[in-house]
Amino acid sequence: MKIEILGSTNPGYVLPIRTANIFAGREAGICYMKDDISTLFSESEEKSMKRATLTKASGHHSVFGHVSYNFSLEGIPKIIAMILNNEKDYNTSEKSARYTKMEVSDEEKVLYEKWINLFKDKLSELYPTLTQKHLLKLSMENARYLISVFTPSTSLGHTLDYRQLNYILHWMNNFIRTAPDNSFNTLLRPQLMEFVNMFSDFYDEELFDGKNRSLSLFSDIERVEEWGENYCCSYEGSFAELAQAQRHRTLKYEIKVPDIKAATFYVPAFIRGTNLEESWLIDIKSLAHKYPQGMLVKITERGTAEDFILKCKERLCGAAQLEIALQTNSTLNKYVENTRLTNKRVHEFLLPYANKARCASGYSCKAPCSWGAKNALTRLV
Repeated sequence: MKIEILGSTNPGYVLPIRTANIFAGREAGICYMKDDISTLFSESEEKSMKRATLTKASGHHSVFGHVSYNFSLEGIPKIIAMILNNEKDYNTSEKSARYTKMEVSDEEKVLYEKWINLFKDKLSELYPTLTQKHLLKLSMENARYLISVFTPSTSLGHTLDYRQLNYILHWMNNFIRTAPDNSFNTLLRPQLMEFVNMFSDFYDEELFDGKNRSLSLFSDIERVEEWGENYCCSYEGSFAELAQAQRHRTLKYEIKVPDIKAATFYVPAFIRGTNLEESWLIDIKSLAHKYPQGMLVKITERGTAEDFILKCKERLCGAAQLEIALQTNSTLNKYVENTRLTNKRVHEFLLPYANKARCASGYSCKAPCSWGAKNALTRLV
């Protein structure tokens, strides 16, 4: 057995599209090569390009996945990042809202800064032992529920292979042409068009998805809940929660965005039932036309029991954002109850994790912790 490096990431270098196609054409040749790999990779560029062209036409596009590009994306709307992340075949490093002071419209800015201060005062009253730095971080994290998913405020490093990049660009173009006309899509279309245009140098008309798939994030299908070796469930959650959930790429997520007039909104737990709750709802509702991250959407989640527990081992934690931690625990409890009489193996597999922080269920964690296992799921922020 031997290993040879055929290519690698080179910071600052943009692989020419012709070279990408040549490389993919040679990878395609591995499937039926007469000689060895070194002979194949030293063939003429014209021969490799011809094979690449024939491979595109045949629909056997996996060979184009051998070529990856590392992109830096700044000023990206949150919804574009969510669309990219829902397609799973990627690596991404996204700047957290916990550490980002948002640059937003004047309408959003007034309310965003107002609630950072209100949240900080309330949290310092509830948790006087937290540091000022931690209080500010938590206040910013919760105030970002006011920020539109269309605000160009997200920065990320994103890696895609050449095939997946082109599939996504084609799916975006199809969405622009065929998606229903509504207020959400009216805001989304121009942002998708801008994104596609940014990648025009990488766009390949011939490298499209012949299976007629579409952007996976949006769906109007009314799925039936099921609980067993595989599960399917639906619940309401904010855009912000969904953005966290999408990181679990073994699970599938779809959303249905509500009509503005029927929209409801997330209320941070530490102000529920206080004199701040009514003011919060008035303010966030005033931004409904911008689709704030705190707007509740219908989320459908599907996967296997084992992959769901992998999610639990990340989200049942005091360091996780509270909304997703509690929703994950709620889904787990529902899963446990619905398999109690129908699937003994799955029920017993899930049971040890219910209503416990991950560190109380065998997860080994050495990170510093403000809450501990006892308070990870009972905290208010």
